[in-house]
Amino acid sequence: MSNRYLIKNGDFLTMDNALGNFKKADMLVEDSIIVSIQQEIDASDCEIIDAADMIVMPGFVDTHRHVWESLVRTIGADWSLPTYLQHIYYGGFGSKLRPTDSYAANLLGALEALNAGVTTLLDWTMIYSPEHADGFIKGLQDAGIRAVFAYGASGETEYWDRSSKKLVSDDVYRVKKQHFSSDDQLLTMGLAIRGPEFSHWDATVHEIRLARELDAICSMHVGFGSWGPDDRSIEKLYKAGLLGPDLNMVHANTMGYDEYKMLADSGASISITPEVEMMMGHGYPATGLFMENGGTPTLGVDVVTSTSGDMFTQMKFMLQAERARTNQSLLASKSMPGELSLKAQQVLHFATIAGAKALGLDRKVGTLTPGKEADFIMVRTTDLNLFPISDPVGAIVQFANPSNVDSVFVAGRPVKRHGQLQYVDLNHIRKMANESKEYLFSTVANTTNGVI
Repeated sequence: MSNRYLIKNGDFLTMDNALGNFKKADMLVEDSIIVSIQQEIDASDCEIIDAADMIVMPGFVDTHRHVWESLVRTIGADWSLPTYLQHIYYGGFGSKLRPTDSYAANLLGALEALNAGVTTLLDWTMIYSPEHADGFIKGLQDAGIRAVFAYGASGETEYWDRSSKKLVSDDVYRVKKQHFSSDDQLLTMGLAIRGPEFSHWDATVHEIRLARELDAICSMHVGFGSWGPDDRSIEKLYKAGLLGPDLNMVHANTMGYDEYKMLADSGASISITPEVEMMMGHGYPATGLFMENGGTPTLGVDVVTSTSGDMFTQMKFMLQAERARTNQSLLASKSMPGELSLKAQQVLHFATIAGAKALGLDRKVGTLTPGKEADFIMVRTTDLNLFPISDPVGAIVQFANPSNVDSVFVAGRPVKRHGQLQYVDLNHIRKMANESKEYLFSTVANTTNGVI
């Protein structure tokens, strides 16, 4: 018998403009696919899931996260961007990972995301060996998350020397063949390249072309901190004819205003990680600048060294940062805002279907649409921080947190039910992750004379 679930009596936010929302409806899921959403469905041979007093919506799509950093969680509450780079790259924590640590890190980090209702993410990696790559991938697979595995260069100094022409390892061909020969799976392939601000121009051109040869999303950090304002890296990519919808730019805080239009017109995406950007010194989040030029932003968590690994937090930061920017302009002209400049519905769009489109997965996920894969979450509305509900969208964007996530399904498979992750031995995972964490800290302390 196939796996059939009938989700009954939920408050549905489908994020599908053609379908709309339902105050009370049912959804039929068969195997991995959404079959139907209607006000009432009569179906047999199903497991009935009561979604009364629940908001049912697509899982969140996080377009930029360094998943392995779950092992060094909370260490960077007071880190600036240069401090972060010093401790994570250039011989820091990232370079000390063993393949077994890579597995533990990605398993833990992916489960953290799932627990918070993130069903899809882009994992921006650092790869030191084929065994590390395999460990990262196995961690994602065993967690049961949907992910773009973005194969990246190591964090060695020579890789991040702008004059260096050193390229992403040829191991990408093995990884593509061994792990990503089919698109009909939860994991797909990407490249995490250094980009024109952190590598020689020839390396950037080669790596973008390599990503296209591999049919992989190509993600790079651009236009942030003191590297961005004078570089005009987007203009260079534009003039070289390299921009396109398969490119994902991370941060993009300090680019030229006209460069946002170049990106938008090409269909390229921007991953905005608002909390980390404002905290660490990347620059002010570019949400409004991209929108003013016709672009649709997406959202990412970035680093759990310094912030929590959930999208509820990032939606709040994005919303209020952009509102504050436009409000301040009005205040400076002795006016007050009437309508706020950015709506909660828009931010929820950025955190779901816009993210799926940026990762090339919108044909599969991002909305609750019959025919798409059943990646969805159920959020309790009886919890005291949400009850009573007046506006479901406002509740999700402004009030909810991971503790409200009752259930999470990925491709029709329940990975969280009744507030508890399924099919995992959390005690074993905690033990494994703690052993890796202790190893990393002792190793880094030994190489830095105890200075962390």
